[in-house]
This record gives sequence, structure tokens and C-alpha cells, in this order.
Amino acid sequence: MHPDQPMFEAKAWNLTPQQQDLTARAREIGNNKFAARAEDYDTRAAFPTENYDDLFDANLMGICIPEEDGGEGADFLTYALTAAEIGRYCGATALTWNMHVCSTLWSGLLSDDLEMEPAVRALHKKNRKVHYQRILEQKAIYSQPFSEGGAAAAGAKAFATVAHKVAGGWRVNGKKIFASLAGHANYYGVLCTETNDDMLELSRRNTTYLAIPATAEGVTVEGPWDPVGMRGTVSRTLIFKDVFVPEDATLMPPGIYFQAAKRWPHMFMTLTPSYMGIAQAAYDFTVNYLRGEVEGTGPIKRRQFATKQIAVAQMRIMLEQTKSIWFQAMREACPNPSKDQLLRAWTAQYTTMENANEIAQLAIRTCGGQSMLKSLPLERLYRDSRCGSLMLPWTSELCLDMLGKGCLYEAGESDE
Repeated sequence: MHPDQPMFEAKAWNLTPQQQDLTARAREIGNNKFAARAEDYDTRAAFPTENYDDLFDANLMGICIPEEDGGEGADFLTYALTAAEIGRYCGATALTWNMHVCSTLWSGLLSDDLEMEPAVRALHKKNRKVHYQRILEQKAIYSQPFSEGGAAAAGAKAFATVAHKVAGGWRVNGKKIFASLAGHANYYGVLCTETNDDMLELSRRNTTYLAIPATAEGVTVEGPWDPVGMRGTVSRTLIFKDVFVPEDATLMPPGIYFQAAKRWPHMFMTLTPSYMGIAQAAYDFTVNYLRGEVEGTGPIKRRQFATKQIAVAQMRIMLEQTKSIWFQAMREACPNPSKDQLLRAWTAQYTTMENANEIAQLAIRTCGGQSMLKSLPLERLYRDSRCGSLMLPWTSELCLDMLGKGCLYEAGESDE
């Protein structure tokens, strides 16, 4: 596939005009700008600042902001298709952009599907509009630091980062590790556990989602960043020490995240589009390389060998399987999914994360030694592809565990 052709053909996948438009915008800046910069960001483990300027110029930073608030009003599938296109050209840009967009997706479309008292919903819409205006008018970048190194990010216990209720807001204390966009976002969308003087223990039901200004007193970024892959995400450690956050800083009302995690589980699939794009890019590179069409490698065709042809056939089969189940799961995203839909979501998550790396591995074996050169994108795609299966809240191991139990047990069943 040529880099300016769509991953998902409009007619074959029945894409809407909006989906065609937004994915075309992503492809244009990805092919013309992101692809050429990706090697430099990776080499320096540097944040893709210039790419974000282009995303703002293409009006993609507000893709999931409701139309009534000035955004594109994209639904879950439309956002995912656009993110996958970005992932073809720079995985780190796609992954961090996803975390920015989720701040608006979770506070927008997803929250609109959840139950709230009328007064709570009215206040939420008023507060989120402030965040949306910052993005659209001030070009603010939001992040979504999630992991703390424990079971909270997997949904097994309350977040250790706490927001203690005080007059006019909260005092936040804690830390987030692998916090993508650390030092580069204007606001950190932090999931924390709300407490007060009367609470005896932390509870997941009291999770609150706050936008903390990067410049707030008590916010610091610590630690080096020199990983094997996704180097441009700059996922350092964030420390919050007695950080005051006002009441209007909520991205979701207190307690609503807990409801979302129970009723809108596809919200945890938002890391997959980047890896869907990487899988496509690894396959595309292999085809172009074997056809002698990769710039800088000489016009030498390598496609005539049966071993190469069989390997590409295997890659194509794997890619089509991955795209099909991923697209179906993303299209089904909704509140209160059926059991089959939830099992399919876990299957799609596992398949996408694992097959991205399998396709990249096979690409390297098929293309040979020259494909490992830093001047070509394949070795970076391989390193980036390995990160997906490790990422919470739905790591590959957790997906297998949930799938196995989900297939064999109905709700409420046990062997005791």
C-alpha cells in the first residue's frame, strides 16, 4: 500500500464522509511531515512538538470535542481510524495524541452515555467547555497519566494518588509513572482517589478525574527517559505534592469514572489504534522494499524468491485478520456491551498488540539485514511494536486471563 492510500478503503469498509475526511487529513500530514521527522524524535527520545503544531493546524486536536462546543464531534470509531492513520507514520505521535484526545473523548461522548443527576450533568458540561476552549483557542495539550506501578491501573484497587477535599477544591498528592507527555502537556488529566477527613480507606468508587496544570505549584517531572521503543512519548515520572486543584478542574464528576469503567469498557482500547497503524506500516515497508521501491535502498527487486512471497502472504493474512476484528470491536463500542461484544474487545486488544509485533518481526526476517539500519523505519517500527502488549490497563496477559474466565464462566458463577 502506498503511504498516501487509506488503511481502510471507504467503499469496502463503508466509511462515512466524516471518517474519510478526518483520516485523509491525518494521512496528509503523516505522509508529508511526520514520517520524515520520526527517526529524529526516536533517536533523541524527544517529544514530537512540531507534529502537534501540524495536528492543531489540521483541526485534529479537537476531533472528539462535541460540535456544539466547536469540535469535530467524532465518534469512537472515527477517532480510532484517524489515530491508526497517524500511527503508520509516527507511533509516538499517535500514542500521545491518543492520550490528549481521550481527555475529550471521556469527558464528552463517553460521559454523555453515563448516568448523572441533571444538576451534575449541567455542571459537568459547563466545566468541560472550559477545557475544550483551552484546546481550541489556546492550543492546550492534555495528557492522561494512568499508571502507578500497582494494580490500580488494571482496575483491581483504588488509585494511590489521592485528592483530599478542601475548601474550593482538592489537595492532590501522589505520583504517576510512565506518564506520557511529561513536561510537554499543558494539563495532566490525573485519575486519583477522592478522600476527606471522614474516609477510613480508599475506594475505587471515589475515583475522580482532574485536569492539573503543568505549571501548578507542587508538580514536578522526574527521572530519565531512554526506553527501547515509543521513545518520543517522553513518559517520565510525575510527582504531585500538595497540589491545589480547584473544583472546576474536573474532567469527569467524582465517581463517574468508576461507572464508566464498568459500563463503557471499550474506553480501555484507545491504545490499540497506534499499533494497528504500526502493523500496517511494517507490512507496507516490506512490500515496497521487496519491490525495490524504498528510497535509499537501490532499485533492486527481491520479490522473485518463493520464501519472500510466502512470508508476505503470511503477513497479509495476519494483517487482514487484525484489521477485521479491530474494526468490528471499535465499531461496537458502546455502553453496556453484550458478553460477546466484551469478549471480542479483549480478543481485538490482544490480537492487535501481539500481531503488530509479529508482523514487524516477520518483516525484519523477510527484508534482511539492511532493514535493521537506523536510516530506515522498520527497526523503529519493530521496537515500537513491542511496547503495546505491556501497556495497562489491558495488557496481553490480562486480556488472556479475562478472556479465559469470560468464556468459561457466566456472571456470578464460581466453583466454590
